[in-house]
Amino acid sequence: MLRTMTLAALLASVSTLGVAATLGQAAPDFTLADVDGKIVRLSAFRGQTVVLEWTNPGCPFVQKHYRSNNMQALQREARAKGVVWLAVNSTTKSHVDYLEPARLRAQMNAEWRASPSHLLMDERGTVGRSYEARTTPHMYVIDPAGTLVYVGAIDDKRSTRLEDVKIAKNHVRAALDDVLAGRPVGEPRTTPYGCSVKYQ
Repeated sequence: MLRTMTLAALLASVSTLGVAATLGQAAPDFTLADVDGKIVRLSAFRGQTVVLEWTNPGCPFVQKHYRSNNMQALQREARAKGVVWLAVNSTTKSHVDYLEPARLRAQMNAEWRASPSHLLMDERGTVGRSYEARTTPHMYVIDPAGTLVYVGAIDDKRSTRLEDVKIAKNHVRAALDDVLAGRPVGEPRTTPYGCSVKYQ
């Protein structure tokens, strides 16, 4: 598995080199290993709507959305409609928040019962930087043509209070509704909030 993870990190560096994510343009391709060592390439999902979620279980803002079951419910809802959900962890190995793949899987998929299509490891931060992911969470929606159509916050309540989830406008759900209905995204960019991504 270590060899697989190293290969995935190298591939990620090559596939995103010199390419930055731009709203309204093709989303930069990348290749990463998930927490089970499976190699995942973004372009393999061309023809499907894709959500990218930058995450870090040590972040209180991420905890808000998982402890309230908000993120898991949105993941399940989206996947039931054929959306691919890729959760990406760009926390560097030297940071106190870093969790090895098995521990990250246990925290998110077992304890929190998250249900992304894949939980991806980006310890070098190559993919995160190419998408200019600044916070956890930081959310992106890619349409079936491979175009980046939403970038920003999960919702409009910039807090760590679990109860705020109930009164928030969920920007990701709204963007997905537009994409799945064949409409332009009504609000394609919002300001993300959360903890800083713990890059190398």
